[in-house]
Amino acid sequence: MKINIAYPATGNQKFIDIDDEKKLRTLYEKRISQEVNGEDLGEEFAGYIFRISGGNDKQGFPMKQGVLTNTRVRLLLKDGVSCYRARRVGERKRKSVRGCIVGADLAVLNLVIIKKGDNEIEGFTDVSIPKRLGPKRANKIRNLFNLTKADDVRKYVIARTIEKKGKTVTKRPKIQRLVTPVTIRRKAQRETKAKKALENSKAEAAAYTALVHKRIAEQKEARRSEISKRRSSRRASSKRE
Repeated sequence: MKINIAYPATGNQKFIDIDDEKKLRTLYEKRISQEVNGEDLGEEFAGYIFRISGGNDKQGFPMKQGVLTNTRVRLLLKDGVSCYRARRVGERKRKSVRGCIVGADLAVLNLVIIKKGDNEIEGFTDVSIPKRLGPKRANKIRNLFNLTKADDVRKYVIARTIEKKGKTVTKRPKIQRLVTPVTIRRKAQRETKAKKALENSKAEAAAYTALVHKRIAEQKEARRSEISKRRSSRRASSKRE
């Protein structure tokens, strides 16, 4: 069985191949998220503690957390669960997954170091891989380098250098949510524009309301004059009679 060991503190991974059945028996019947003593896998891992994070069987089917069996099962999966990616909204599909209990049918088992031992492992725990990509958001850059609001975040962006067409090119991400004098001025302009639009809409609404009242008053006055004319014509006709 192949064992893939990850060390998140340095970003390194190490593959080891274990054929000794005595060592593998210490892993059998354990579940995902359970801990494993490093001494069970070899003397070089004395003092280390590993956590089982997953694996694949010999046909390539991944282990799924919560499936309490050491065999392969077919489950109806939907969007949002592990081991499945929906192509359409509301789609469900029956997929084969491996249970979360370690067995002899596994080809690869993934482990994560949660406690480091006293001895360094050459090329694994003593070497740190720098981050290829850093954070983009301004506040996350400040948290990474413990900066204050007064510090210039643009000086701390993680950049990388590549060779392109015989030239050395430096690439760095565009900082998101960065507050600069330009953004402050644009925000003030947006607020001023919104205030003016609100004032204009209020003035137009008031003018429209006044015009409606005026039209209603004119209609009432025209109605009154028409009624008075009819009454006067009726009186004149009655006098003639």
